[in-house]
Amino acid sequence: MIWFKKYDIQEVIKSFGDTMITSLGIHDFTLGDNFISARFTIDKRHIQPMQILHGGCSVVLAETLGSVAAGLVVDSTKYYCVGLDINANHLRQAKIGETITGKATPIHIGRKTQVWNIEITNEEDKMVCVSRLTMAVLPINPKN
Repeated sequence: MIWFKKYDIQEVIKSFGDTMITSLGIHDFTLGDNFISARFTIDKRHIQPMQILHGGCSVVLAETLGSVAAGLVVDSTKYYCVGLDINANHLRQAKIGETITGKATPIHIGRKTQVWNIEITNEEDKMVCVSRLTMAVLPINPKN
């Protein structure tokens, strides 16, 4: 298990409050031994004018999963994590009514940086988007 401690994912979700995560309907979070996943069903909140999934929503799902994962592998009484860089390759379109699932796995978990791979797939397990997120690990009380 890569996590700093054993987490109840439902308790983690409660800490999200009323944020973009809940506004976009990201749900069904699952925490495995070395991954975190979640999904949403595409509706009018998630599409662009061509009536297909807006790439920004894929990036929100990717950054959500990578950011939550990053925070769960550090001691949150000493460190917090913030995004440094994200990229996304949109490989396949998705439409209203389809459910997409993102799964984040670590590429690198270091003392100062982390890199996460996030794969977003459709219901047929075909890749919709692949993303890489780099996170900075920062001390809560830095010594100046």
